[in-house]
Amino acid sequence: MKPRLPIPLRTSPRHGSLQIPTQCLRNSSSNPASSSNELPTPTRDPRWLSDMKARLGKCIMFGGLDAPSISNAADALRILSTEWRSLVAGREGFLVDKKRAGLLRHKVVWGEQDSMSHVNNVTYVRWAESARVNWTNNYAVHFDPSHRREWAELSMPKGVGMILKSIRTDYKFSWFLMIEQPMTYPDHISVFHKLRSMPKATDSHFVLDVMIMSELRQRPAARCVEDIVVYDYKKGQKTPLPPFMMDAFRKTWEAQEAEKERVEERMKDVLSAVRSMEQRTWDRDGAVEDMGGTK
Repeated sequence: MKPRLPIPLRTSPRHGSLQIPTQCLRNSSSNPASSSNELPTPTRDPRWLSDMKARLGKCIMFGGLDAPSISNAADALRILSTEWRSLVAGREGFLVDKKRAGLLRHKVVWGEQDSMSHVNNVTYVRWAESARVNWTNNYAVHFDPSHRREWAELSMPKGVGMILKSIRTDYKFSWFLMIEQPMTYPDHISVFHKLRSMPKATDSHFVLDVMIMSELRQRPAARCVEDIVVYDYKKGQKTPLPPFMMDAFRKTWEAQEAEKERVEERMKDVLSAVRSMEQRTWDRDGAVEDMGGTK
């Protein structure tokens, strides 16, 4: 691929062709007024995605982008629109591909709203529990088919199964000061689970973090923490995690850690591209906004 900018570039070989000026990687900042020479590490701000879109939009509306910058802006927008789930959830270690998701683009139906015309709080817990069952079944189908029966029985009171000990839910959309409306119909949600920590072989429980994502707003609508007990129904008592679960969870933990590193680099690429365009438009010396009039 030929470089689109007249300075050295860095590309992401696995996920698209966004081209990042290497000098921007050294000298850019997420704060236009900042004089720092180091690119800041992306935060867990749930509005990071919308902030990047707004900053790109400001550059485009300001005008004055040359052809290479326009092409780079298109690449950045494509990444934000097609990889947004990983940019929002993957940076925390959630694995968001189809084989991992508990629920993906699940429809919010009208009947899930309550008398206040927003999705009832209990519905989020149902989504989390349904997604956990699917998350478990994903191991049987995609990652450990040799133990398909054992994975399937984890959701049944037959042999070794999982029991929900506790669940805590934090709702991210609220009526506080009438600033933001809670989730309503129509919308779609995606639900992702991740291991909060790697359990030990002697543990009889493990903890899962849950992210319930609004597809309409492209950010978390709720977060849950689930404490899961492994229970032997035949013996009528708790039991340590079976070896097949430990092996699968160890691989999952490694995948989660790798995903956090990958997404953080991807976010830095987008941040660098946005800052580069800001420096070429409204934040350059002598910049004058193109108001569309005749000259």
